[in-house]
Amino acid sequence: MDPDQTLVTQAAAGSREAFDDLVRRYRRRVYNLVRALTGGDSEAEDLVQDTFVRAYRAIGGFRGDSAFRSWLYRIAVNVVHTHVARRRVRDAAFVATIRDSELVDEVPDGDDMEEAFLRRQAIDLALATLPEELRVLIVLRDVNGLKYEEIVKIVKTPRGTVESRLFRARQRLRPMLETLISVKPSLERVAKSVTEPCEASPHGEDS
Repeated sequence: MDPDQTLVTQAAAGSREAFDDLVRRYRRRVYNLVRALTGGDSEAEDLVQDTFVRAYRAIGGFRGDSAFRSWLYRIAVNVVHTHVARRRVRDAAFVATIRDSELVDEVPDGDDMEEAFLRRQAIDLALATLPEELRVLIVLRDVNGLKYEEIVKIVKTPRGTVESRLFRARQRLRPMLETLISVKPSLERVAKSVTEPCEASPHGEDS
């Protein structure tokens, strides 16, 4: 059962308080998702607000065919997609980065600060080389840890296609990270953790 079902039912019936509880529960996660997909766009906060405004307007029609989280993330992805399309008109040089959700929630100290910075730098540079359709999947699966069933519903793409695109995305990250290693050997552990899934076949991963 969807852990959000009670609040969703109340919100769909018109309870603003229930919807506000859902906002508090998911605001940070939606913010991390939006920042990852837009490369830390200065308008990320506005996009998060737009996501919840659209969700509030549409929740009355939420049928529960998927988990509320999947439904909400789908709205966020659509909001970002529209924003990126508009931004591409203004600026042909589309650049995107990825932020590890753990680094957003936790601030390392001491020697861990340098490793955290290097990790984020490596991921930022590598993910910027991926096209949007691959970057979205990496963010949903490898950053947010969503299961394939949820990702399929969010991106409206068959599971086989999702798996093969993820495999291609991870394969494309490997040479970029290896290049970074040649410049900064201290990134070796980071690169290994990011590219390790490449060893699996595109259809042999866990759900």
